[in-house]
Amino acid sequence: MAFTDQQLSKKSWQYRRQTLEIIKHAGAGHTGGSLSCLDILNVLYNRVMNVTPENFADASRDRYVQSKGHSVEALFVVLADKGFFPFSELETLCQYQSHFVGHPTRKVGGVEQNTGALGHGLPISVGMAIAGKMDDANYRVYTLLGDGELAEGSNWEAALAASHYQLDNLTAIIDCNTLQITGHTRDVMNNEPLDEKFAAFGWAVRRVDGHDFAALTEALSSPLETGKPSAIIAETIKGKGVSFMENVGKWHHGVPSDEEYQKALAEIAAHLAECEATV
Repeated sequence: MAFTDQQLSKKSWQYRRQTLEIIKHAGAGHTGGSLSCLDILNVLYNRVMNVTPENFADASRDRYVQSKGHSVEALFVVLADKGFFPFSELETLCQYQSHFVGHPTRKVGGVEQNTGALGHGLPISVGMAIAGKMDDANYRVYTLLGDGELAEGSNWEAALAASHYQLDNLTAIIDCNTLQITGHTRDVMNNEPLDEKFAAFGWAVRRVDGHDFAALTEALSSPLETGKPSAIIAETIKGKGVSFMENVGKWHHGVPSDEEYQKALAEIAAHLAECEATV
C-alpha cells in the first residue's frame, strides 16, 4: 500500500500518542528522542524498506539497526503497527521478565540487533552491508544514530570502512535534534559541520528536514551516489509534537506528570482531528 503524505502524517500523530501512552504506563522512557525520530521511522517502515513480519527470515529483506537504542519506544510502536507483535504486549514495557526493555533486543519481533551502547549500530551495519556486497545481494541496510552519539570514535572507524568498501547499500541517518542528556551537542562535544565531516570520510551527504515526509522519502529511497555510503542528516526537533517538550533538554529522559500527560494527549488529539479532516 502506497501511503500519501497526509496518511503518513496521521500515522505519525498516532505513533506519538502511543509512544506517550507506553512511556507513561511504564513510568520510564526516552521521550524527547523517541518523538524526534518517529517521522523517520514512519517513512522507513511505511514507504522505503522491504521488511515485514512475513519476510523477516528472508535473507533478501532490508535491514534496520537502531543505533540510538535508548529511543526504543518509537521503534516498538512502529513495529507493533507493522504487525510484528500485538500492541497490547507493549503494556509490559519495563516490567519484570518482559522482553520489552529500555533498549532494542532480538527477543522482540522485528529487531535486527541488540543495541544501546552508543556507537555500536553503525559498525554492525557496515558488517551487514559488506556481507550484502559479498553475497551480491540487493538488500539495503539502514541505521539511525543520534547526533550526540557521534562523539563515540567507533562511528568514525566504521565511516572509514564504509567508504573504503564502497558500501552504497548502506544509509546512515543522523537524528540531528541538537540535544543530548547533558545539554546541547554543540556544547557537550561539538561535531559540526557534520556534512563536511562525512564528506571528508568519503560519504555522499544530504541534509533534510527530518519531519518532511516527501524529503525523507526522496533521500532514503535510493543511494545518494553510486559507490559511496549515504549519510542523511535529518534536522529534527527533540520532543516533536508536544509543545512543552519541544527543544527542552530535560525531556531526553522523562515521564510526564498526569497533568502534562493529559495536556500532551489533547495537543495530539487536535492534530489527529486535523489529519482526519483531510485524509
